[in-house]
This record gives sequence, C-alpha cells and structure tokens, in this order.
Amino acid sequence: MSDDTLSLLRDPYGFIGRRARLTGRDAFETRLLGRRAVCVTGPRAAELFYDEARFTRVGAAPLPLQLTLFGRGGVQGLDGPDHRHRKALFSHFMEREQVEGLVAAFTKHLEQQVQGWTTRDTVALYPEFQRALVLAVCEWAGIPLSEAELGPRTRQLVSLFDDAGALAPRHLRSVVARRLADRWAEDLINDARAPGAPLVPDSPVALVATYRTPAGDLLPARIAGVELLNLLRPTVAVSVFLTLVGQALRDHPEWRDRLRADNSLDDAFVQEVRRFYPFFPAAITRVRRDFEWHGVHFGKGQRVLLDLYGTDHDDRTWEDPHRFDPMRFHGDPPGPFAFVPQGGGEPQTHHRCPGEPITVALMKAGTELLARRLDYGYGDPAEQLDTTRAPALPRHGLLLHRPRERTTV
Repeated sequence: MSDDTLSLLRDPYGFIGRRARLTGRDAFETRLLGRRAVCVTGPRAAELFYDEARFTRVGAAPLPLQLTLFGRGGVQGLDGPDHRHRKALFSHFMEREQVEGLVAAFTKHLEQQVQGWTTRDTVALYPEFQRALVLAVCEWAGIPLSEAELGPRTRQLVSLFDDAGALAPRHLRSVVARRLADRWAEDLINDARAPGAPLVPDSPVALVATYRTPAGDLLPARIAGVELLNLLRPTVAVSVFLTLVGQALRDHPEWRDRLRADNSLDDAFVQEVRRFYPFFPAAITRVRRDFEWHGVHFGKGQRVLLDLYGTDHDDRTWEDPHRFDPMRFHGDPPGPFAFVPQGGGEPQTHHRCPGEPITVALMKAGTELLARRLDYGYGDPAEQLDTTRAPALPRHGLLLHRPRERTTV
C-alpha cells in the first residue's frame, strides 16, 4: 500500500472524497505518514467517527499538528469525563453576553480600520480581518497588547492555523510560532496567578488561569497557556471564514442585493458559506478497539480521518450540493452529523467545536460590513480560491478595489 501523505497535502479537500468514489465505499484504508490509516466520509461515517466507545482522541493528532495547530495537553486530546469537564470551561465563553462582548470589540476595531480603507485604492481583506480579530480577542480576554506587540502576536497566532498543514518552510514557521506563542501564553497565566494580580472577574484569562480539574488541581501553567491559545487561535482563524464571506459575495453578487434588502437572511447566508466553502479539510481520531465497518477493518491504534468538506457536500444529504444556495438553511436544520464545518455531533458531548456561536456571530458582523456598509469593486476580478492550501483562501487575500462607505443604506 503506497503512502498517500503527499496526495492528501496536495489536494486536502478532494483527496478523501475522490478516493471514496473510486472505491464505492464511505471508508477506505490508506497509509499516511508511513502508518496505516482509514479515511471516512458522509453523515453515517461522521456519526461513527464520534462514537467514543470506538474511538479516542488521546494521541490522535499527528506530531506535526501537536507541534503547531493544537499544542500539547489541550482539550482536543482528552476523552470522556475529563474532556467534558474541560470543555465546560470553553462553553462558558459561548454564552450570549460573552459572544456579544467579543463581537462588539471586533466591530469597534474593524470600524477603525475601515476609516483607513477609504483612503486606499486596494485592500486585502484577510490580513485586515486578522488584525481586527487579534485586537478584539485580546481586549475581550483581558490580555494586554501593546502596539509594538500587535504585529508579532498576529503573525504567531495566524501561523498556528495558516501554516500548520503546509510543507516546509511554512510548517517550520508554524513550529516556531507555536513555541513563541506557548511561552507568551504561559507567561500570561503566571502573571494572572501572581499574588495581587488585577484579574478582571470572569475574564477569559482569569477563568483559564483559575480553572481546576475534576481532582481540584490547577492546570500546569504550560497547559493552561495552551488552553488560552485555544481561545485566541480559533477566534483569529475566523478571519478565514470572514474572507470567505467576501468571496461568496464576489462569486454570487446577487446575494449582496438580497442581503441589503432583507437582513433576516444573514444567518442562512453565513451557514451556507460555512457549508459551501472549504475550511478544515478533515478531523482525526484513533481507533480504541478493533472492529469492522462497511467491509473495512479498523485496527486498534489506527488513525481515522473524517472528510469534513466532503460530508458537507454529500448528495445523500444536500440537494445539488455544489450549488451555493443559502435558502437551504431556511428549512429544517441539518442533522448534527450532516453539517460538520467545525466538527460533528453535539458540542456538549462530542468533539464538535464549542466556538460555533462566536464564528457565526463574527461572520454576521462581517456580512453587515461587506454587504451593506461598503461599496467596492475587486482588485482582481478573477481571483479564485487556492484549494491546494489549507485553509483554502483567495490567492491574494481577496482584494477590494476602492472601498468606500455607502452614502445610502
């Protein structure tokens, strides 16, 4: 059996689905990073994937992702009661007041940046959203951030997700970024725990620093720092989804008019952006015990990859799945294993990202700006997504030409 690691890296969104179609099965064996693995796709496979009796997240992430995207010791690598207890900490940050506070900070910083956009001929959206999100999430979390720190911290946080799945030298840049970010976050935790530290009650940095395990112990400062980054990094990664909102309005300009006429369509629009456009290619787990499924043997310890993009485009769930149609979200909501842009199942009990409320709320704020507040053209009218990279993005970060605030709304 040949090793398909390079094939997966070259086509991160299409590899699993294409091979599944060739085999005629929702599961197939392969070899990744020199080891046997199984790839699965579709809603039934997603439901299987989140069965904790059959799979474990402990040690599931390959070392390259532990050294970059996830860090070591964080919630992604836990199972069972420990996972649910740790995840409850993150669920607190998804409460309505917390989400509204983060969105308000983002809107404030983004509006300040927009004032500068109107004096420029061309604006690249992706880095602009990154900057606004770093400023917003640090302010919201209670983390001091000087102007001199803004650039380096933004580059570090972005590299954790933007370069993690790439080949060298980008991957090496992500490894270095993880080391620097871990050191920064650990220092923040130690500062927050210092006697007399002026902690803001219920601020994210205070809650992470004072979180106690089910045994009543504080997390080691290094691991608490990893969990703090598990708040910051995914929030900054919403810059990808926000850029994809702009891409959707470029690809489907009729939706700019529809959104301007009816703001009740915002939720359906951003959900379809999350379904239609590629973000995370796959999720990963390990087999807990041997079993057979759909004629494929799942061996204890094997890694299993769930095709997130392919599941969100599965024609057994979605009618005409390769057509952009936000109105599909005006009907009954899709099942928890059919719509999986940030993982499947239920956030409270499965390894589905608990940060979806923040993602959706920030995307709505971006939609308000790009669909209603601004008039603009495109710096490169033919700019397309580069789907050979993960996350997939417009090649130039989506260039807006002469953005100007609208005189009529």
